[in-house]
Amino acid sequence: MMNEKDYLIWLSSVKGIGYKSIEKLLRYFGSYEEIWNAHANEIESTINVKKGTVDKLMEVRNIDFINEYKKKLDTKGIECLYKGDEEYPHMLRCIPSPPHILYMKGRIDETDQKSIAIIGSRKCTSYGKNTAYKFAKELAAYGITIISGMAYGIDSAAHRGALDGGGRTIAVLGCGVDICYPKSNVNLMRDIIANGAVISEYNMGTNPAPGNFPRRNRIISGLSKGVLVVEAGLKSGTLITVDYALEQGRDVFSVPGNINCAVSKGTNKLIKEGAKPVTCIEDILEEFNIKKDRKEQIDRYPDISDSERAVLEIVERKQPIHIDLIGSLLSFDACTVNSIITILEIKDLLEQLPGRIIILK
Repeated sequence: MMNEKDYLIWLSSVKGIGYKSIEKLLRYFGSYEEIWNAHANEIESTINVKKGTVDKLMEVRNIDFINEYKKKLDTKGIECLYKGDEEYPHMLRCIPSPPHILYMKGRIDETDQKSIAIIGSRKCTSYGKNTAYKFAKELAAYGITIISGMAYGIDSAAHRGALDGGGRTIAVLGCGVDICYPKSNVNLMRDIIANGAVISEYNMGTNPAPGNFPRRNRIISGLSKGVLVVEAGLKSGTLITVDYALEQGRDVFSVPGNINCAVSKGTNKLIKEGAKPVTCIEDILEEFNIKKDRKEQIDRYPDISDSERAVLEIVERKQPIHIDLIGSLLSFDACTVNSIITILEIKDLLEQLPGRIIILK
């Protein structure tokens, strides 16, 4: 016997039938079953699609096709969720335009409701990449799931930081979940599936296309309690996600950046427009009502001297921070600070960026 998920698998299996088409069909026919029973001419007059799309839809309108399609999904380890499923993410179900259907590899669980999206430019700076990685890693250690889009740059750094922090992460794709995009992220995608999920509203075999990514951004923000923007230009696609986040009532956080850097112009503008500036994870943890234990934080650094520990504490609270300011705050001379920074770099605890800017590794 057919059910709503079967009807949605049928509709979403044909290229050219996406969210907007399904919405139009539902408004006109009233139910998935009525769409299934409709004449081709009625469907064609309701939605604006390429010639042949409706013919293809009629061609696969049979239970044998749906059962075969389900077998293919199962063979590839892909689960299919629709809004009526208990496993469908609750927060996503509540946004203005939730996906009718989701394809997933991996697993979404209850703990993923405590989540934040970390997003930003594909063409990011080393500062941006390191910041995204650091925030994701530290937030993951507090049980916060990291949501992003698995793109180059900030997205990939955020996913990897969450994984290295022993946490969970979810990637929302602009293609089918059986396709790795970009291809160089094949190992990252494998690790995300093992420690979270990759999801998409696009059926398997759907290749990445420019029009897919703006639409998928509503899912990134929809899965999250807040969105942290690390780096973004003034015309960055990242800002589309921010627009969705505001529409959905999500918190927006932004990392301040160099005023002369193109990929910081968008983040700095967001702060001027009301986004919460973020310089440490405490700025985010307080939104989740999580108090950070300072003793626990300090004890993460074994086998270091008191002066090294003092430098680490300053960097952790103030990063990114100029090396001269560290000396000023601790009343250390320049030679002492340089020596301590070098030792901590060798111990792989700190990193010195261009301009003598210091951040945690």
